[in-house]
Amino acid sequence: MIINTGGRTDTVQYYTAWLLNRFREGYVLTRNPLFPHKINRYELTPEKVDCVVFCSKNYRPILPRLEEITSRFPTYFHYTITAYGTDVEPGVPSTGESMATLKEFSRLVGKQRIAWRYDPVLLTDTYTVQRHLETFETMAAELAPYIDRCIFSFVEMYKRLETHMPELIPLTEQDRDELAKGFGAIAQSHGIFLQTCGTNGDYSPYGIHSSGCMTLEILGQANGIQFRSLKHKGMREGCHCMESRDIGAYDTCLNGCKYCYANKHPQKAAENFKLHDPDSPLLLGHVGPEDTIIQGAQKSFRKGNYV
Repeated sequence: MIINTGGRTDTVQYYTAWLLNRFREGYVLTRNPLFPHKINRYELTPEKVDCVVFCSKNYRPILPRLEEITSRFPTYFHYTITAYGTDVEPGVPSTGESMATLKEFSRLVGKQRIAWRYDPVLLTDTYTVQRHLETFETMAAELAPYIDRCIFSFVEMYKRLETHMPELIPLTEQDRDELAKGFGAIAQSHGIFLQTCGTNGDYSPYGIHSSGCMTLEILGQANGIQFRSLKHKGMREGCHCMESRDIGAYDTCLNGCKYCYANKHPQKAAENFKLHDPDSPLLLGHVGPEDTIIQGAQKSFRKGNYV
């Protein structure tokens, strides 16, 4: 099975001690988002986990102890660095700081395990098409030697954004095409493999590969391991990733990104953070008498391994 540590929250930036404790103790408990009193237990051992996938906007907190995980498990890292400042991403380090961390990070784990995520791409009066292209060019030139690929997506216009980002300008098909064409040309000029994430449009004429940023092919090539040929179900429409088990929780990320789908409101995340205990097997709180713990299914995807 694939363990995803960063789909619901930025565990690396805000819950580093907890994350390391879970891998040290060899198991984690995760509440079902739809049925909170149902808890899944997953074993975090090399025998049960095929690969650990991370996604964060700041790997600095975990760098000194990252080897505790990378020395035992196949790993892959998504590092999100965008054009936005604190007006859109209040809790995220500056672009310069983030790129410096990525370079240091790449030297530790190897470029073949790092995907730079430039997503989501959104438009405002400040963050125009031209600004995105200029920023992407600057960042691509600097990061190309340190990454396996670059992944981008266009912002999903879900209803909550109308409240959280009233300044958002809806992307037109012309905007998408102009951005994709520009990104494709820039990536090609720097030798970067560029692909989309959860985007249904076909941008292959610009040298852009289709969605699927957490496939068995990518994870296998990055770690020198072989997986069986299996269908990738995806997590949502337009997604072609392999199914995984996320050990995080919604409404717990303190980055405060305006476009975030995982937080209902930044204040809710701040309130939930007070419930966090680094020594608990749950990200938030503890197991109560009304909770039911179920052993989660952990079937291997590796060739020759069917347990």
